[in-house]
Amino acid sequence: MTIRLTTAAAAIALLLGGNWALAGDKPTDPQIAHIAYTAGVIDVEAAKQAIATSKNKTVVEFAESMVRDHESVNKQALDLVKKLNVTPEDNDTSKALSQAAETKRSELAKLTGADFDKAYVENEVAYHKQVNGALETLLIPSAQNAELKSLLETGLKLFQGHQQHAEHVATELK
Repeated sequence: MTIRLTTAAAAIALLLGGNWALAGDKPTDPQIAHIAYTAGVIDVEAAKQAIATSKNKTVVEFAESMVRDHESVNKQALDLVKKLNVTPEDNDTSKALSQAAETKRSELAKLTGADFDKAYVENEVAYHKQVNGALETLLIPSAQNAELKSLLETGLKLFQGHQQHAEHVATELK
């Protein structure tokens, strides 16, 4: 089974503060695929919220780049999963990610102006740090398929760049 998830896998930006619902269990490749896709969708939704809310050009441009990257990868992932007839497996981690993201979006929706910008960008920094940690410590080591593992590693490199970009934007907002 081959799952092309390149950057979507890196979008496992856990808004859970590091609490993996799978706890000590290693996720299977179909679960990894579902977690990665879910996390990609979550980051797109957060970015769209920022685009609609922020008046700061730098924040909007950052959010637009998140939408572009994550939507592109999720489309590639979906196309390949369909082609290979692989069914991503829903799991507690994906469900917890979705619930945490909904909570975060609600928190951000109460903010405006510079307060929103700062909170959104700080969340993106934390989100990408968490993604990178999850890739390094759980997802890459758990992936059984060699191509999936390789793509997760590629995604890790890309999302380390996203983290640096978010950190740079955060610095500009101070």
